[in-house]
Amino acid sequence: MTSILLIEQQSSVAAYLARGCAAQGIALDVAHDGAAGLRLLLEGRHDLALLDANLPAKDGWTILELANRGCNRTPVLFLTALGGVEQCVRALELGADDYIVKPFFFGELLARIRVILRRHERAAAPRHQALFALADLRVDMLNRRASRGADRLELAPKEFGVLSWLIQRAGEVQSRAVLSEQVWEMPAESAANIVEVAIRRLRVKLDGPHRAKLLHTVRGAGYVLEVRE
Repeated sequence: MTSILLIEQQSSVAAYLARGCAAQGIALDVAHDGAAGLRLLLEGRHDLALLDANLPAKDGWTILELANRGCNRTPVLFLTALGGVEQCVRALELGADDYIVKPFFFGELLARIRVILRRHERAAAPRHQALFALADLRVDMLNRRASRGADRLELAPKEFGVLSWLIQRAGEVQSRAVLSEQVWEMPAESAANIVEVAIRRLRVKLDGPHRAKLLHTVRGAGYVLEVRE
């Protein structure tokens, strides 16, 4: 049985989701404040967490940041009443796997939950190759770690997703549409800005302090990870 953690202060929303989950045979645990929610999230006992942005004790943004620092492996779907691109990008860059704007229909939420769970099932499946290297860049797929030389790269989950996709296809140009679909599982028109922000932040962490640049933009085509003279 799928087990979901809901971190949500509004009892009406919690009751609505409890009814929907019960009908789908999904076990739902509820935390009504951020402190309790963070504690349960870090225990790692749930298949997925639904995290509201506005919470007492600790808000959703703080929980995402602290969970990311604590190497949280539970996927998070962010619930927000703020539908602006900046807020959605912020949630994704802090470690959320997806977001949905309130109010929403349970059917849409359920579809997003299933997509995230399928994605994580694939990520947890055994890989034929776990380690990739390019110049002094090392990417460990199994432990989701990356480094350049002696320096470990502190990457948000989606930044690591972009890097892992690119290094497995080093030398091949990858369009924004491909990255949108493969890393975010979203249509290109919905994730264009998000991809650009993720690439920009990844480039700063990956290439910023290094003389040799590995992440390149191919005008009108996309992005490529390769060694250039």
